[in-house]
Amino acid sequence: MTERKGRLLVIKLGALGDFVLATGPFAAIRAAHPNDEIVLLTTAPFAEFARASGYFDEVWVDERPSRIALIAIQRLRRRLRGGRFYRVYDLQTSSRSSWYFRLMRGLLRPQWSGIAFGCSHPHANRKRNAMHTIERQAEQLAMAGIAETPFPDLSWATSDTSRFNLPARFALLIPGGAAHRPGKRWPADSYRALAEIWLKQGVTPVIIGGPDEADLADQIAGDTDIRNLAGQTSFADIAQLSREAAGVVGNDTGPMHIAAICGCPSVVLFSGESDPSITAPRGADVRVLRRENLGDLPVSEVAETLSLR
Repeated sequence: MTERKGRLLVIKLGALGDFVLATGPFAAIRAAHPNDEIVLLTTAPFAEFARASGYFDEVWVDERPSRIALIAIQRLRRRLRGGRFYRVYDLQTSSRSSWYFRLMRGLLRPQWSGIAFGCSHPHANRKRNAMHTIERQAEQLAMAGIAETPFPDLSWATSDTSRFNLPARFALLIPGGAAHRPGKRWPADSYRALAEIWLKQGVTPVIIGGPDEADLADQIAGDTDIRNLAGQTSFADIAQLSREAAGVVGNDTGPMHIAAICGCPSVVLFSGESDPSITAPRGADVRVLRRENLGDLPVSEVAETLSLR
C-alpha cells in the first residue's frame, strides 16, 4: 500500500455489533497505511470507544443531517471536502454513506471503497448482502488492495470493574435488543428462570443492557440475588466483564458481539427475524440457538447448551 503521508477517511456510523465487527477492518486499514493520518467518521455513541482503540488520528462525530437540513448539509459538505482525503473506506456501505460520496464531488474527489455508484473501488459482489459481516468487509478491503483483514479485536478495551463489587463467579445475561423488534427477544420470564438455575449452581447472574432496558432488567431481577447493571456499563466495561464472566446468554444484539470477541463462552438466541449466518457473533466459544418464535425455546435447552467455565 502507499507510502505517502496523506489523509484517509473511514466511515462507520453504527450500530454497536457492526462497529465491533469493524475493528478487524480498522486494524487492517491502519496496517496498510502506517504513514497516513486516518480519520474516522462515526456517531456520538461510538466516538470515545473509537478514540480509545488507537486506530485513528482523529474521530469526527456525524450529526446525520436530514436531506432537507440545508445548513447542516452544507456544514457536512465543507468538512468532508476540507478534510482533503485521498481515499475513503466506507465500511457503513449504506444509502447515507453513499450519499456522502456524492457530497464529496469535485475536482479532487477521493478514491472510494464501498458501494456508491461511480466509486473507484467498488465492492463488486452482487451477493454481498448474503455474506456475514466479517467476510463481507474483508472482501471489500481485498478489492481495494488490502489483502489481509484480521479477526475483530477488543484487547485494547479494558476497564476497572471492581466498582461493581461482583462475586468471584458470575455469568452475564443480555436480555435486551432493538425495542422496535420485540420478536428478537427471549421472554423475560425465561431469563428469570435461567438466572434461578445459575443461582442454585452458585453462579451470580448479572444483567447488562442500556438505560432504555432498565425496566426489562428490573422485571427479570425482581427482589432476587440477580445483579442488575443495566445502564451502568460502558462498552469497555462490557468487554472486561466478558473476560471475567463464566459465560453469557443473550439475544441477537450488540453487546453479545463484544462478549463473543472477548472469548466469553456465549449462547446467542435467534428468532426467525434475523439470520445467524449473516449476523451471528463470532468468537472462540459461541453457540447459536434458534427458534422461529423465541418463546418456544425451552430454558432447559439454553442452560444445557452453555458450558460455564
